[in-house]
Amino acid sequence: MNYLDKIKAQGRSANPFFCLMGIDVENEGDGKAVLKMTVRPDMYNGVGWLQGGMLAAIADEAMALALYTRLAPGEGIATISESTSFIRGVREGTILAEAQVIRKGRRVAFMESVVRLDDPEKTVLARTTASFAVTAEK
Repeated sequence: MNYLDKIKAQGRSANPFFCLMGIDVENEGDGKAVLKMTVRPDMYNGVGWLQGGMLAAIADEAMALALYTRLAPGEGIATISESTSFIRGVREGTILAEAQVIRKGRRVAFMESVVRLDDPEKTVLARTTASFAVTAEK
């Protein structure tokens, strides 16, 4: 069973990081994915904001899941590079990481993600772009 099948069958429990952070899969398919996470005080940095690495991490996970929906049987992935622009801090609420495949080649895939507050304004917190190696799955 590949990762995408495990996510579909087991939800959050298919990924230990999802369990640790309380991340849920909102949807995935057709080169896109949305993950959801509620901000908790144990995720804060020393001055009471959600630690920026949490924004980058949920974006990375959303991009990987989106890419898995476009992989052929026997393909796997690994992040090559990633760049996150932090736009606004957050102290409470629920965030959504929305990711999509920009281009998937035979060896490299290009991705982007926007992390937003789950609020009526859809306040943007961070934007991430990344490239992933497309590999033979082991």
